[in-house]
Amino acid sequence: MPKKTPLRQCLGCREMKPKPELVRVVRSPEGTVSVDLRGKAPGRGAYVCRSADCLKKALRSKALGRALEVEIPPEIYDALTRQMEEDHGT
Repeated sequence: MPKKTPLRQCLGCREMKPKPELVRVVRSPEGTVSVDLRGKAPGRGAYVCRSADCLKKALRSKALGRALEVEIPPEIYDALTRQMEEDHGT
């Protein structure tokens, strides 16, 4: 029986998508926010599509900060934006 792929909701477009298609942003137990490329880091995670549009929507609505229950530092947004650009550059 094939393994089921878990679905997660993108904070930008609000669509349910397979977890591997999304970028995970995680707030560690220590409170630091980072981009979790492997999807395995401990802490509270939130997901965004690998598209700049979804990231912009999530930023505008402050959905990422609400989901992680923390203020998101600008450098995390910069890292996410860079990640999106690298993904689309391949």
